[in-house]
Amino acid sequence: MNFKIFIIGVLALLAVSCSHISEDERLIYVKPAQAARCILIEDFTGQRCVNCPAATAEISKLQQQYGADTIIAVGIHSGPLGFAGNATNIGLMTETGNEYYSYWQVEYQPAGVINRNGGVLPYTDWQAKVHSELQKPAPLTLAVSNSYDATGRSLGIRVHALGTDGNTDGYLQLWLVEDGINAMQLRYNNITDAASGQISDREYLHQHVFRTAVNGTWGDTFSIQEGEEKDMTFICQLPEAWNADKLAVIAFVYNNQGVQQVTRKALHAQ
Repeated sequence: MNFKIFIIGVLALLAVSCSHISEDERLIYVKPAQAARCILIEDFTGQRCVNCPAATAEISKLQQQYGADTIIAVGIHSGPLGFAGNATNIGLMTETGNEYYSYWQVEYQPAGVINRNGGVLPYTDWQAKVHSELQKPAPLTLAVSNSYDATGRSLGIRVHALGTDGNTDGYLQLWLVEDGINAMQLRYNNITDAASGQISDREYLHQHVFRTAVNGTWGDTFSIQEGEEKDMTFICQLPEAWNADKLAVIAFVYNNQGVQQVTRKALHAQ
């Protein structure tokens, strides 16, 4: 047999044997790696709430146990025990915070909402709720990168999302929080001993204080499919009173089933 004819015949046979395989049959789908769920704690607090430092201590305990990147807290100063400030004292209450307070029908402080699932809870119940929420897989991942122009105090925020399990519909919310604010706080001399009496601590160090909602009170509509990637950008102008070195962006996706994923990224001034 002529060798050339033999080779041509083999190639033709291979071509025929492959031609009936459709394009989608040649590809094997690889499901994205399962995403670890992070937890959002919305801590409804107030500078005139003597028990609220105990809730802050509970947040620190949870972060030490699970990690500060897993337990993401926001102190929402609001309600009748919130303080708007005066000529001598800094106030941390916001109109948006009061809107959240009313929406969740908070009846006492301190109180918190864990991953927007299960309603308002006293801080003594947060540990059990956090543990329960951590058992659930997350359907997406979120990553935030920030760019800051110190001269113009302009903050650019980029959010990258990846769908990892099923399709997710809901809302994307961006908040700014500030750490390390020295401001008045009513509290007990010893928060474990109510009988010791109340004091006004004018140098109390407030952490993860809610400052503003970057993209509106309830965020933007959001949808992502498993395996899909999305990038979204936002711009925010920072007031002079906020310390850019202590600010962080919190991004989360939520729907009627609660917060599906949350992340936090500190802003480092350039």
